[in-house]
Amino acid sequence: MRLLIVDDDEVFRGELSDLLSEDGHSVVTAPSVQKALLALEQEDVDVLLTDLRMPRQSGMSLLREVRERWPRLYVVMITGYATVETAVEAMRLGAFDYIQKPFQSERVRRVLLSIQQDQVFRGQIGPVSSPGALARQWSQDGSGPVLLLASTPSAHPIPGVTYEPLDPANPYKVQESVRAFVEKHPHGSVVIADVHQLLSGHRLDDIVSLVEQVQGMLGRGGKLALGLDPQRVPAPSLLALRAVLARASVQSTVEGLSSPIRRSVLRRLSDGRCSFTELMHAVGLEDSPKLSFHLHRLEEAGLIAHSQEVYALTDKGRTCLKLLLDLDALGTGNAKESSLLVGTTAG
Repeated sequence: MRLLIVDDDEVFRGELSDLLSEDGHSVVTAPSVQKALLALEQEDVDVLLTDLRMPRQSGMSLLREVRERWPRLYVVMITGYATVETAVEAMRLGAFDYIQKPFQSERVRRVLLSIQQDQVFRGQIGPVSSPGALARQWSQDGSGPVLLLASTPSAHPIPGVTYEPLDPANPYKVQESVRAFVEKHPHGSVVIADVHQLLSGHRLDDIVSLVEQVQGMLGRGGKLALGLDPQRVPAPSLLALRAVLARASVQSTVEGLSSPIRRSVLRRLSDGRCSFTELMHAVGLEDSPKLSFHLHRLEEAGLIAHSQEVYALTDKGRTCLKLLLDLDALGTGNAKESSLLVGTTAG
């Protein structure tokens, strides 16, 4: 990844820069907020690591400006023990995480690994071997029957999967196929392959409208995936399709899943109720204020609940955990061959 380290301590900057460079990252450093802003204007950066306390302007002021000008940039605060409370406040303002001085090498590496995982998660596009593979997975994981719309059928019939041919010249036949399928299988899911073929002959607005109508036909909990060749779909079209699928999801759910720590909490609670201390151990944290922050966010999103210091998943949390497992399953294959956009109608 491309990293920018901001700290007025030259020795600290050098030590952290050396560590991260040895790990294969591209590293730029800056001694002040102004120098950091200049670097951000000139460099393409993935992650900003900034000291919280610096002369003239603080890391908090840098965070605020970054959130306004570079909202996709990950920010990690560097703090001493005395400023942990301020670092937690920085997370409320949009910082991804914080590390304490003196830093531990493995702790820094874990934070960057979490960011890499989050980049994959936030992308909402996962490489898969084929849309047929996802249809097979959904049919076998308890999701119910699946309708697969594709230009060419799978080489062999897939148990639990109904195949219908996709005619790129007639996208509205998709509606007829989905409607007939949902009448027989009210809780079924749909995978539409070769969406790039639909886009090549029809207006983007028409295909977006088609996707919205398909979403409306699916029953509660029904899932929808769009298979496409990302090399043949313009970026604006990808964003539009991604947005229409995202609109069907509850925004609080997205917020609840936006941190790897929160996703780890959900995975741990899938094994059963547990205490705050057990959750700290499960997610590898030694920082109780940080875990409290993330648990509070999960409760706000309605994904977990607690009673007498024992935490458990809610029904909504279990639905989200299933979504997480679906997203995890998209992490293998060749991204150049095929990608999927995945959504759900679960509330």
